[in-house]
Amino acid sequence: MQVQTRKYIYTPEEYLELEEKALYKSEYRNGEIIPMTGGTGNHNKITLAIAAILLYAMRRKNNEVFMGDMRLWIPQFKEYTYPDVIVTDGQASYTGKNNTTITNPLLIVEVLSKSTKNYDQGDKFTFYRSIPQFKEYVLVEQNQYQVMHYSKTNEGEWIFREYKSENDIVKLQHLDFEISLVDIYQDVTFEDKE
Repeated sequence: MQVQTRKYIYTPEEYLELEEKALYKSEYRNGEIIPMTGGTGNHNKITLAIAAILLYAMRRKNNEVFMGDMRLWIPQFKEYTYPDVIVTDGQASYTGKNNTTITNPLLIVEVLSKSTKNYDQGDKFTFYRSIPQFKEYVLVEQNQYQVMHYSKTNEGEWIFREYKSENDIVKLQHLDFEISLVDIYQDVTFEDKE
């Protein structure tokens, strides 16, 4: 005889309470708590390079730049995630009692890994698109030159562009800013395995 155990469904409030005391970060997906895996050297270098470049570029604009530890709330899908890089639409808007959860991303960057690649390109992008302020999504491969860029038009359609050469330049439409693949992949060695 097989005994089935029921999966416990957490409320968003329970998740936030647990997350505040946790020794590691977890995402929240419609009642389920998903522990996050650690990153690689390439993942860290790429995330840091993009965040640093955007932080410098946004210094005289009304947008704010965050990386890694800043949580994002997606109310329509009851999701809490930790994008690699977030640029807000104007000053950051927060939910809850702390300044730990953003609600108004304009740009989200995810550095892909084997364990999250399909989720980042599929369901997670669907969830992100439910946020009204969200207008640009950048997915970065960490073991080769490849950047996938989605940009929302004024008509609500998403345009896809892919960049695969170190000489390519990603044009961030809604930030009026360009970033080269050479800068994104600064100090990255493609021999590293995930």
